Amino acid sequence: MEVKIGIQQAARELVLDVDEKAADVQRLVAEAVGSDGVLTLTDAKGRTVLVPAGRIAYVEIGSGSVGQVGFRS
Repeated sequence: MEVKIGIQQAARELVLDVDEKAADVQRLVAEAVGSDGVLTLTDAKGRTVLVPAGRIAYVEIGSGSVGQVGFRS
């Protein structure tokens, strides 16, 4: 599952590939924003990303693209 997070006053968005379902990601985002806490997501490679909920501009949840060509880190 691909998750894009736009952050206020940041030129680029965060793009993560997570192993969680869309409903689970949506719940985590809603809880973080509702409590003005921190959104914590772990990507498919095991890296953890923390985003202050007050700085989130938008979150886009969708399926990742299949069959990409080129280098990815």
